[in-house]
Amino acid sequence: MSLAAVLWDMDGTLVDTEPYWIATEFELAAEYGATWSDELALQLVGNDLLTSGRFIQRQMGLPLTPEQIVERLLDGVVARVTESVPWRPGARELLADLQAAGVPCALVTMSYERFAAPILAALPAGSFQAVVTGDRVTHGKPHPEPYLSAAAELGVPPDGCLAIEDSDTGCRSAEQAGCTVLAVPHHVPVPGGARRVLRPTLAGMRADGLEALLL
Repeated sequence: MSLAAVLWDMDGTLVDTEPYWIATEFELAAEYGATWSDELALQLVGNDLLTSGRFIQRQMGLPLTPEQIVERLLDGVVARVTESVPWRPGARELLADLQAAGVPCALVTMSYERFAAPILAALPAGSFQAVVTGDRVTHGKPHPEPYLSAAAELGVPPDGCLAIEDSDTGCRSAEQAGCTVLAVPHHVPVPGGARRVLRPTLAGMRADGLEALLL
């Protein structure tokens, strides 16, 4: 089967923004005198933002709605990413190689559009032909809707797509959509699976080597 498209997760895959989220969570906890930990923060990796907001509300006992918590987190993370975009090794290079090879790419992130915007602005125009954000879907990862939506926007079959992910939650979303998943673990471990190919890094990867990964 030929490679129809590459569907990219963002946080932890294209950019290493998880530390930005965690730092903002700790700031929120400190503001309200609540308890938080790295272990709790890592449980949120790959989640839909409102799911994370509900988890934080319960754990911290905050007098805020999940929606308000999400907006507070976005304020902190957007401010940080506007100052500095922390790219993951090999990600921009592979994205540029895919663009040069004419392989369509989509960004599939559970972050909201206002957080994705400054990251997209830091990339060459046309890097992504479709963008699916958490505020545009009814069901977030691990539901397959985000990846199904991205494939539909590109007009390609999901089973011809390679999804690049860094979390089990994201991998499950892509798998259920019918994609092969290139899993590059970073902050959290990712177990193997029938439709998963695990690699330690994107550094050195080229567009012409991705088709061989399709399962």
